Amino acid sequence: MPTRADTTTIAGLTVDRDLQRFVDEELLPDSGVDTEGFWPGLAELIARFTPRNRELLAHRADLQARIDQWHRDEGDGLADPAAYRRMLDEIGYLRPDPDDPRISGDVPVDPEIGEIAGPQLVVPVTNARYAVNAANARWGSLYDALYGTDALGDLPPAGAYDPARGARVVAWAADFLDTAVPLRDASHADATGYVVRDGALRAEIADGSTGLLDPGAFAGHLGDADAPESVLLEHHGLGVQLLFDRDHPVGAEHPAGLADVLLEAAVTVIMDLEDSVAAVDAADKVLGYRNWLGLMRGDLSADVDKDGRSFVRRLEPDPVFTAPDGSARRRRRRSLLLVRNVGLLMTTPAILDGDGDEVFEGLLDSVFTVLAACHDRRRDTADRNSAVGAVYVVKPKLHGPDEVAFTCEVFAAVEELLGLPANTIRLGLMDEERRTSANLPACVAVAGARLAFINTGFLDRTGDEMHTAMEAGAMVRKADMKSQPWLQAYEDRNVDVGLAAGLRGRAQIGKGMWAAPDRMQAMLEEKIGHPKAGANCAWVPSPTAATLHATHYHLVDVHERQAELLDRSPASLDDLLTLPLADGQPWSAEERRAEVDNNVQGILGYVVRWVDQGIGVSKVPDLSGTALMEDRATCRISSQHVANWLRHGVVTEDEVMASFRRMAAVVDEQNAGDPAYRPMAPGFDGPAFQAAVDLVFEGREQPSGYTEPILHRRRQEVKQAAQD
Repeated sequence: MPTRADTTTIAGLTVDRDLQRFVDEELLPDSGVDTEGFWPGLAELIARFTPRNRELLAHRADLQARIDQWHRDEGDGLADPAAYRRMLDEIGYLRPDPDDPRISGDVPVDPEIGEIAGPQLVVPVTNARYAVNAANARWGSLYDALYGTDALGDLPPAGAYDPARGARVVAWAADFLDTAVPLRDASHADATGYVVRDGALRAEIADGSTGLLDPGAFAGHLGDADAPESVLLEHHGLGVQLLFDRDHPVGAEHPAGLADVLLEAAVTVIMDLEDSVAAVDAADKVLGYRNWLGLMRGDLSADVDKDGRSFVRRLEPDPVFTAPDGSARRRRRRSLLLVRNVGLLMTTPAILDGDGDEVFEGLLDSVFTVLAACHDRRRDTADRNSAVGAVYVVKPKLHGPDEVAFTCEVFAAVEELLGLPANTIRLGLMDEERRTSANLPACVAVAGARLAFINTGFLDRTGDEMHTAMEAGAMVRKADMKSQPWLQAYEDRNVDVGLAAGLRGRAQIGKGMWAAPDRMQAMLEEKIGHPKAGANCAWVPSPTAATLHATHYHLVDVHERQAELLDRSPASLDDLLTLPLADGQPWSAEERRAEVDNNVQGILGYVVRWVDQGIGVSKVPDLSGTALMEDRATCRISSQHVANWLRHGVVTEDEVMASFRRMAAVVDEQNAGDPAYRPMAPGFDGPAFQAAVDLVFEGREQPSGYTEPILHRRRQEVKQAAQD
């Protein structure tokens, strides 16, 4: 907690001095916002919405308590699904669908939101280097992505460049070009050169030349028409660049001098202030807000030390191509940036209200992130973030239409405070809580013209599924969740509701994260299922993954796929409400131990970095050594699963504690090469270890099973100890 000397009083609010200086000296200047009225306006907004925020959280708790009691009194909801659904109706958990599913209102959206289907990258905005890399990840090297990962079926050899592997990369890329932007009666592998003639692309081959099978795919070039440096092609709304350089080691070996193939990859990026960050105080929040401001001003940079070189990484400028008609054509170099705020639950010590209580963090995020985006709206440059002046705010962990309505009311108040036109702020609605999934048509209708996307998230959604049905019985093993009826209904229903609401062409319908960043071959095989499911965006964990996932959007025409899906029967709400309960306890002692160890190891591997080092998202090796992306959502699943098995006697407290001690030693060994790492064994008494234990043994009592209250408390403890 900040001391009185670290704070100042403004408009009845007790504000951390670093935050106050940042707002007054960096955020407000040149924003176009009334500086005199800002702080009083913020105080009024906080006073207006705090009581309603508390009421909504209390309503969550009341509904959960009534569901818990019903399960204790009546059963698991599987023996009599009709009775279970009647109960959800009676307590107001389920809400009627709107008479007309199509959302009303019409606002302009950026093409990345309404028209272009492609990968969506999520990155912690508290890390400036990651943020700059992500903003520049709209274009990625296909050659690098193939060469440097297991996408070809094996890993690159250590040491210098391997020409044999390079040849495999070039062949793979040529096959891809032949699929996405084919030549007429020839393969790109046959080309010995490319030239532009009379506004058309020609590929020179052994017996003459040929053009593109679809001449309209040629969108422009850089350099001399007779020897272009780059050729821009387009397919399914996405760009493909051919880079030529005969002096480049790869280009020198290629008959046409093709040195690289760039794919338009991370079309949109979510700059995250939520699950991938560890922001527990004003200093952490200012770091995130300052980086977001730099992105909105276009001047964020990061110092990088790599391979013995030091340099500054900056946001890349837009290239200007010569279009087929000879005119200049600017092509966006940067991704369209969205910002994810926190949800309704957490408060922050960055500002205290007139009663001395911490302010809800989500209210501050909504004001300060949009205030930063006012700088982008005032930039009179072609490379500003939103061409239509919109601010895209992703709101996670909303439970049902009342909370969506509350969020939209807050957005309207922020627009009034900052002097912005109505519906400037667009809502990215995370469909990741069960009450939102079950009431998605009503949620979409409430959001109306503000809606920019609906996105499924298997990770948090599974955590909420477990917590909501905590008292119903023991859950299936975690790996079996993906075969449960509720999950397929959830994924299909999100698309069905979005299409019925008229989101095709005006908003994103998205899918969740690929959580294994080092398994790119598996991603290439499996993640094509997302565009096939009708999703026009899906989450990826890295720029490299974005580049590889972009190939899927050339193989699948998402707009056509969505048109096909308009005619299918909607997914069943009854299937969505089917609880993922195990039929008895069919597991052996070895299976129970393996399940608990797997969950506990993941919890410890993530939590120890979160609490001790403030790392909000990590590549955590599992028990087999496979690196998995872990964040608060995965931690929520694992902790709720073990808490559920404890509640229903599948495992004992002694067995779980023994697992924590065994797995702590495993995690210590996995992190032995990190000089900043503090081992948990053999003492088992540090704040990180205790936080992990608390997540399980206090898991039933945590609101919605969220990990934030425990993690924040323990991280603040570590930071306070470092200051003392």
